[in-house]
Amino acid sequence: MKTKTFKIGEYCMGGIITIEIKNDMISIIGKEWDYSQGSNKSSDQSNAKEFTRGTICVTDYNCNSKLDAFLNHLTTSYYAYEIIKWIQSKTELKRMQY
Repeated sequence: MKTKTFKIGEYCMGGIITIEIKNDMISIIGKEWDYSQGSNKSSDQSNAKEFTRGTICVTDYNCNSKLDAFLNHLTTSYYAYEIIKWIQSKTELKRMQY
């Protein structure tokens, strides 16, 4: 399983997005910043409270669109693009066929 946590802060609903890739499934987890651990990006946010989760299969014909829509609901288009770039570096997403 590949996992990465993006501590975005004020540009993200909740402040934290964690991506988990397991086989063909991508989970996007929105988490609330745990201020009891500190407010710096270097603070340990591993136990932050989850408030939303979306799961997308990489074999869906429009998985890129689903990823983009879900991430744009949580954060800005810039950070959504950066997260999708990381996901694409770790797995092969199926593209829409026209």
